[in-house]
Amino acid sequence: MTNPHAPAAPATDPTFTPPSLGKRFGALIIDWVLCLLVSNFFADPVRDGWAPVLVLVLVYGIFLGLFAQTPGMYVTKVRCVNWHDGGRIGVLRGLIRGLLLALVVPTLIMDEHRRGLHDRLADSVIVDAPRG
Repeated sequence: MTNPHAPAAPATDPTFTPPSLGKRFGALIIDWVLCLLVSNFFADPVRDGWAPVLVLVLVYGIFLGLFAQTPGMYVTKVRCVNWHDGGRIGVLRGLIRGLLLALVVPTLIMDEHRRGLHDRLADSVIVDAPRG
């Protein structure tokens, strides 16, 4: 039985409108600053460029997999959900998405739903997440 109050899956919702690129970029900037701060505990992010990238990939895997939002996404009121059912994408796909995001180029290749290559490969999409 389907929940009548559950949002429609983005893939099958003809009214789906992706959030603005500004919200997405804002979330990424917030997450990146947090990753720089966290990586400071075990490395010098200026000298060891891999450290904040590693933290970013792990943050995406854990937070997207378990909560469908990173801290930056929470602040900018967006979520990352499964393209086909609107549910969480899981830790493994969150890690894949984070790794591809760290490569930058996949994020620049977007479709009409603003799904970058990293979203398409992880079968995810960014949606608005208004708080009531």
